[in-house]
Amino acid sequence: MDEKKTTDVTVLAIESSCDETAAAVVRNGREVLSNVISSQIALHTQYGGVVPELASRKHIEKINQVIGAALSEAGMTLPEMTAVAVTYGPGLVGALLVGVAAAKALAYGAGLPLVGVHHIEGHVSANFLEHPDLEPPFLCLIVSGGHTHLVIMKDHDEFEIVGRTRDDAAGEAFDKVARAIGLGYPGGPKIDLAAREGNPHAMEFPRAKIEGCPYDFSFSGLKSAVLNYLNHEKMAGREVNRADLAASFQNAVVEVLVDHTVRAAEEYGIRKVAIAGGVASNSALRVSMAAACGRAGLKLYYPSPIFCTDNAAMIGAAAYYEYKKGVRSGLDLNAVPNLRLGER
Repeated sequence: MDEKKTTDVTVLAIESSCDETAAAVVRNGREVLSNVISSQIALHTQYGGVVPELASRKHIEKINQVIGAALSEAGMTLPEMTAVAVTYGPGLVGALLVGVAAAKALAYGAGLPLVGVHHIEGHVSANFLEHPDLEPPFLCLIVSGGHTHLVIMKDHDEFEIVGRTRDDAAGEAFDKVARAIGLGYPGGPKIDLAAREGNPHAMEFPRAKIEGCPYDFSFSGLKSAVLNYLNHEKMAGREVNRADLAASFQNAVVEVLVDHTVRAAEEYGIRKVAIAGGVASNSALRVSMAAACGRAGLKLYYPSPIFCTDNAAMIGAAAYYEYKKGVRSGLDLNAVPNLRLGER
């Protein structure tokens, strides 16, 4: 028998923390053999955001199909897997429970080890899928609809949080502003697209600074400033240029994200920077971060857009390193909607 095949760790990974039902097969934490995602965007768009109960029901409908498709696309069967991995938090509790229940059933039925994975750790690990040279330590900015964290990944299961949002996550602010200016859901991609036609300096919105916590974020004031501007213009009977507003708002968010990240990297003496999460696919953030890192002599990593939004390949990447360190979850694994990074 080929020795390499006997030492390979092949993980069937499941992700259902919000509104994507996803499964993937990942070998050795780096090689994606399949990555299947069933998106619920069309379902939730009519409501202007994710409806948790509907998300859970749709996960139940799709989970078995998605897992079957991931195994089929990889050309493998469940008994050929080394382990089953699943996101168990943070996220929507009902949505998480669907993935956790499916993973536990598969692991038990096939006699495979079960590995519970932290969702944010998965986002960070998405960078390993396309960058063979990337190893800890590095600084990572995680920006998504539910999270905005600035963390140092010291090792594959060791994180130091150096900054976090005090209120709205960056992606949440994108969604709320997009809804306010009539762009609809999901807000991030729509604002990114509209901003390309606008002037990022047409309106000057505030950049929040938190005394004593230079790397923490706050976006609620920025969101309120945009809503106040819209109300003021409406009362004055003036039409708002949506492209300019989108570009100006986006510029304010991106400027803070980039500034905090680069300053933190320099203070902590870290030369490698990564970005992750749904907002990491934002074109303005990528361009601005690349330019700032270039000026500071930092090496920048980011995943392809398909690995920025919620997906199971990133969970498979994180699970590989957990598995190698001996982490195993029992069949009493439960969903933990408010799970903190670094907790188990």
